[in-house]
Amino acid sequence: MKLRFALLLCIGLLPVFSFGQGALTVFSEDGDKFFLFLNSVKQNSTPQANVRVDGLAAEFYQAKIVFEDPAKEAISKNIPTKDPGTHEFVDATYRIKHNNKGDLVMRFFGATPVPVNFVAPPDMYVAHYGAPPPPATTVTQTTVTTTNTGGVNTGNGGIGINVGGGAGGANISVGGAGVNMSINVSDPNNGNGGVNMNMNVDPGSINTTNTTTTQTTTTRTYSNTTTDNGGYAAPPPPASAQCTYPMDFPSFKSAKETIGKSSFEDTKLSTAKTIIGGNCVSSEQVMQICSLFSFEQTKVDFAKFAYKKVTDKGNYFKVANIFTFDASKTELNDFISQQQ
Repeated sequence: MKLRFALLLCIGLLPVFSFGQGALTVFSEDGDKFFLFLNSVKQNSTPQANVRVDGLAAEFYQAKIVFEDPAKEAISKNIPTKDPGTHEFVDATYRIKHNNKGDLVMRFFGATPVPVNFVAPPDMYVAHYGAPPPPATTVTQTTVTTTNTGGVNTGNGGIGINVGGGAGGANISVGGAGVNMSINVSDPNNGNGGVNMNMNVDPGSINTTNTTTTQTTTTRTYSNTTTDNGGYAAPPPPASAQCTYPMDFPSFKSAKETIGKSSFEDTKLSTAKTIIGGNCVSSEQVMQICSLFSFEQTKVDFAKFAYKKVTDKGNYFKVANIFTFDASKTELNDFISQQQ
């Protein structure tokens, strides 16, 4: 109980900074590699010792650690993503360690405001919750084999072998007309007898053929680090694709500023619909946009329009909390029921 109170107090002291989505980092103190599951969804495709997941739009996630070593028992824990004092999303870190009994446990390690741009260290696996695996990188290895085939055409030259007398010795000469080689080997058992070899090669008659063989091997690997996209492991999906995660913080901030600059309610609504038409949003982001409208019916109209572009439809019931009248809440809830 004291530990839980200390945890809540620690998170409660965090500065107010809303990113619209939380982040979670889990690392192993001893370097044990593991798979991280959030709400039964595997986050890392290969076992890692340091895993970060961002884009967490819900307030709680059921985390499960499955170690690469089957001898190590799995760990399950309910993870909050918001500061209980300010209700803002946080960037939380948990550590896997041995407790006093020697059992592996997952303990809270710290929390900070969610950064706008997160730069991951080289040994960290970064994933975005609900996004497909990071894009594959194609690595091509090319092996080049060169075969030289030489040919000799004697042309005007010739090769001759003569058996006869002569002193032993060897003579090699190179001239403009070609290469002349003379070898005379005496036979000590045969007096002056010996072997005389002469070879004359015309340089223009030497033919060389080069044969090159190329062998290409292609393998596919997956990146474990972030790209230059606001700290995300994968680029945002196109507007036509099924929504998997909401707008990043810089884009959403710019969107709110654009909507807020409009002087008339109808203009605000049309601008908001245009922006949402090409992007995905979370339930909380919808609530923040609704707060920019002055009239209740405008909020309802936008909430109904944005439902199809929401990444966490299971949390959309919370949007009704921004309405003042029960009739507005009922209208939205009836609309959601018709979409399911």
